[in-house]
Amino acid sequence: MYINITNACPCNCVFCIRKNADSVCDNDSLWLEHEPSFDEIKAAFDKFDKTGVEEAVFCGYGEPTVRAEMMLETAKLIRENTDMKIRLNTNGLVRLIHKDFDITRFKGLLDSVSVSLNAPTAVRYNEVTRPSFGEAAFDEMLKFAADMKNLGIQTGFTVVDIISDDEIDECENLAEKLGIPLRVRHYITDNESYT
Repeated sequence: MYINITNACPCNCVFCIRKNADSVCDNDSLWLEHEPSFDEIKAAFDKFDKTGVEEAVFCGYGEPTVRAEMMLETAKLIRENTDMKIRLNTNGLVRLIHKDFDITRFKGLLDSVSVSLNAPTAVRYNEVTRPSFGEAAFDEMLKFAADMKNLGIQTGFTVVDIISDDEIDECENLAEKLGIPLRVRHYITDNESYT
């Protein structure tokens, strides 16, 4: 079950698929006409056929942690009413988005988190991800991933293979040093998407 709660994102990644289309593959549009209220999210959750669904994933065309409070409230709803595992796909910048956010609030609600590493150095990260926070973003993203791992939340990195093979190797070395697995996502140019 994929959960899209916002269009907003503090990054402007060069590979972002939302620049090319309003959906992925044969899905309906992922652009939200408005940010849903909790009542709207709950109504959609109640209506959704959850038969056989094992995982809920916070993702979409925006960064879920832009609406961190709504994400937490929704995660509690899922936790209290299903046995689904809960995953967050994120840029890892929640503490830059919300200055006083305490990430320990994720403990017990998230089973796993996938953090977009995107590049092996701060300079390349800024070139590829183009975060609104500038140079502070790369170190904060790495710190977020390490902190999530230390909270006991299954943590992984991803990169999209629009960077060079050498840079992917450097990303693998960086991820290995942090003890966090890395998954390389393949950008498919003809479908304007990635897997």
